[in-house]
Amino acid sequence: MTSIEIEYCHPCGFLDRALDVQAAVMRSFGTELERASLVVGDNGVFRVRIDGTTVFDVSEDEFDIDEIVRRVRRNRQ
Repeated sequence: MTSIEIEYCHPCGFLDRALDVQAAVMRSFGTELERASLVVGDNGVFRVRIDGTTVFDVSEDEFDIDEIVRRVRRNRQ
């Protein structure tokens, strides 16, 4: 099963974004996932990983929940 990890910068106030992405992923994939976990980070980080592979990084991509869900869909195993 697939594991999703959402690493977010707590000092930057990205918790709400992380919760929104987690909820969207859970609505879309629910029981197909082993877990969708939040990981506290810093220094402006906001990354989404699937089974350890980064599929979204805010330092390279514009934040868009729908695009993140599409990337998760394409990269699930």
